[in-house]
Amino acid sequence: MSDTDLTEQSEAYDLDAYLDRIGFKGERRADLATLRGVHLAHALSLPFENLDPVRGTAPSLAPADLMAKMIHGRRGGYCYEHNILLRLALEALGFRVAQLAGRVVVGARTPESRPRTHAMLRVEVAGEPLPYLADVGFGAPGALLLPVPLVTGTEFEGAGRRHRLVRLPHDGPLELWELQVHDPRGGPGEGAWAGQYAFTQEPFAAPDLEVFNWFVGTHPRSPFTRRPYLQRTTADRHLSLDGARLTETLADGTVTGRTLTEEAQARRVVEEEFGIEVPEGVTLLT
Repeated sequence: MSDTDLTEQSEAYDLDAYLDRIGFKGERRADLATLRGVHLAHALSLPFENLDPVRGTAPSLAPADLMAKMIHGRRGGYCYEHNILLRLALEALGFRVAQLAGRVVVGARTPESRPRTHAMLRVEVAGEPLPYLADVGFGAPGALLLPVPLVTGTEFEGAGRRHRLVRLPHDGPLELWELQVHDPRGGPGEGAWAGQYAFTQEPFAAPDLEVFNWFVGTHPRSPFTRRPYLQRTTADRHLSLDGARLTETLADGTVTGRTLTEEAQARRVVEEEFGIEVPEGVTLLT
């Protein structure tokens, strides 16, 4: 990235506005407490949504546009938008951050059967022996709420959710990691762990994310162009809208759901329950 690009990003990004939007009141230091606090505040404040792809366009990843949409506007975003905003905040706070890309393995035969379409972050923290995996854009009931160190053989509890990292065999020169979540409904034992995405620690640059974003946001076979997919996480529940199906998952794993049948009803739920202003040109129910 050129010096001009860095200057433009710095001028477009407003750390004060971002921290105010997510409600973070902690110390502004490049330490683990700040990383954890900002990560959790972001995850509990900004919704996941794909309404731009639903109306036929890939969202802009420019810092100024992300600020206008998600910080100053009543909108959310998907993984690229969320994790770029988080990366800009962490860099402004003094962290060293690398952008990573992963393959979503939920429902996949093998990791290699999916493209690298998910974005996450590798964060170095001064005084910590290991880098951390940070991700506020996975958009699922079992997504990370707190960052986890890049180490295997350890389970991590964060804000009521349990995760672990395992290494998978593969033919590449870099280690392949998989983030797994523990499903409280699955009972005790190994069978309760489920993979979320697989990744290496190879860093990806802004042009890579632009290509990923264009594919995910415009390709007719992308699930994000076919129907609304919204997520909202709070301290005590997770709410999702997948097409017309509205699902609530409580902290204890209890799941309830219903199908929305009217457009006016769906728009009211999106605006009141998810805190998202539906943009012009979007029909939620088809």
